[in-house]
Amino acid sequence: MNPDPPKIEFPCAYPIKVMGEGHDELQAQVMDVILRHCTDFDRQKISTRDSSRGRWRSITVMINATGQAQIEAIFNDLKTCSRVRMVL
Repeated sequence: MNPDPPKIEFPCAYPIKVMGEGHDELQAQVMDVILRHCTDFDRQKISTRDSSRGRWRSITVMINATGQAQIEAIFNDLKTCSRVRMVL
């Protein structure tokens, strides 16, 4: 018997990690999506890390998630961005 997955209690701090091409446009695309869905986003809660050769970049943003629908909408919009390769 498999137990139910843990439930997330909203609102909560929720990290979203995006990986993509090491291009400045990646961060602009990510910010556009986050600001569209999170009007209270704190720009201090973003961190970036480039790969050793600079070809790839990971961006982690911490949002105040209000519900599962919001998280799913953010993931779906991020996946349509041209520079994004993976969303975790």
